[in-house]
Amino acid sequence: MKLQTEIPLQPEENQIDYSSKILLLGSCFSENIGAKFDYYKFQNLQNPFGVIFNPVSIEKLIVRAIDNIPFSEEDIFQHNGIWKCFETHSELAALEKEEFLQNLNTALQNLREALFSATDIIFTFGTAWVYRHKVAERSRSDQTSAPLSTGEIVANCHKLPQQNFTKELLSIEEISESLQTIFSRISEVNPAATIINTVSPVRHIKDGFVENSLSKAHLISALRNAICHPELACPEHSRRVEGQHPKYFPSFEIMMDELRDYRFYAEDMLHPNKTAIEIIWQKFSKVWIAAETEAFQKEIASIQNGLRHRPFSPESEEHLKFSEKLHQKISALQQQFPHIRF
Repeated sequence: MKLQTEIPLQPEENQIDYSSKILLLGSCFSENIGAKFDYYKFQNLQNPFGVIFNPVSIEKLIVRAIDNIPFSEEDIFQHNGIWKCFETHSELAALEKEEFLQNLNTALQNLREALFSATDIIFTFGTAWVYRHKVAERSRSDQTSAPLSTGEIVANCHKLPQQNFTKELLSIEEISESLQTIFSRISEVNPAATIINTVSPVRHIKDGFVENSLSKAHLISALRNAICHPELACPEHSRRVEGQHPKYFPSFEIMMDELRDYRFYAEDMLHPNKTAIEIIWQKFSKVWIAAETEAFQKEIASIQNGLRHRPFSPESEEHLKFSEKLHQKISALQQQFPHIRF
């Protein structure tokens, strides 16, 4: 007797192995999966500009990186003594302007290099709800150094007053066009890259229950348009993606349809817990991680456990033998994969 619905999954071609270079962009769930790549020592770069939830803001950063347009003073602002940028997450904020610009442009170069060289690019889209900075002139009494708004969608509001923004739901057509721009621009510079798309299983209940469902539906519908019907995603420009065909992995559907029990959620009842993340990772591995990496993953997990071990007697003969054996394992692994560091 089956006590759980199961989404059928099949292994894909061009799977990820230890020679792969992986770029992960998007919501906090991309960092959950990225943490697994980190743990098992796959080569990867995660969210160089921090967590970005909506596809339009991800598109802006990709276009900026590919076109090599550096951040300048016009792109940043100071609020409560801290320098920030509407295109990035607040974790990149800094007290010094020059330091902040340098950090932004270093992250931009890292993203640019990854877009040109990655074998696999994984997008996790979180929401179709966005905030648009209102167009308004700043008064003389305004103590921020914020640039005058152009009315563009922001990646993060940085806790500025709510009246500075309007909230809106991206249409399926708007998201489809944004996705098609992302896919086509990447294919121009890196046609061999495999692009894997997924929708975050994290529910954005602050938007409202019905509104969250609507948001996820818009993302899923737009992804289907952009992946299955690229000619419909952007008919005005008739853009088509050359090279690898973008793919979809059902993270959201696994959480909603297979793991539909609160024992798979964290204490906030919104985020997947460790068990759920592990299950989704195992399913992702079945589809996208090459089977020949399993032995190496087990060896790396063994080393990771060994490194976490805290002996009662560090100078004992038993522990010294244990440490020597552990270092031999690490050396043997690094001879095969020089990029691996513990």
